Amino acid sequence: MADSVFEFSVNTIDGKEKALSDYAGKVLLFVNTASKCGFTNQYEGLEELYKKYKDQGFEVLGFPSNQFLAQEPGTNEEISEFCKINFGVTFQLFEKISVKGEDIHPLYEYLSNAAPGLFNSKAVKWNFTKFLADCDGKVIKRFAPKTVPEKIAPDIERLLKQV
Repeated sequence: MADSVFEFSVNTIDGKEKALSDYAGKVLLFVNTASKCGFTNQYEGLEELYKKYKDQGFEVLGFPSNQFLAQEPGTNEEISEFCKINFGVTFQLFEKISVKGEDIHPLYEYLSNAAPGLFNSKAVKWNFTKFLADCDGKVIKRFAPKTVPEKIAPDIERLLKQV
């Protein structure tokens, strides 16, 4: 099993391979996203967090997934356009992936195992589950979908002080 998120590579929403080791030394928030979900408005809060802390070494990494009631049906291009037009998203989005099940992306398998959810459940249960990793790529905490981004700010600030 991997020792940190930095051991993984993923494709950006425009299809370019991105090594997560490029983010070494930064605090990271991983979020599985969807455009047609009751939590979709969290894009706004995620963007606010990103803008507030990006110059201090923080990144939001968005991973669209269509695994929960088909709430992310669009193509990668449509998702990117939706996020920019409706929420002004400037943080990095990645290609649509599986965040649970037999075809789970290795990154999400790692995140899910590193920070189990309620009742020690490993599987991601819904859109906008969030995982916070420190500057060494270690997963520190999982946040439920209903946890609004601004509630994560104190944890981000604590980790940024360690950078």
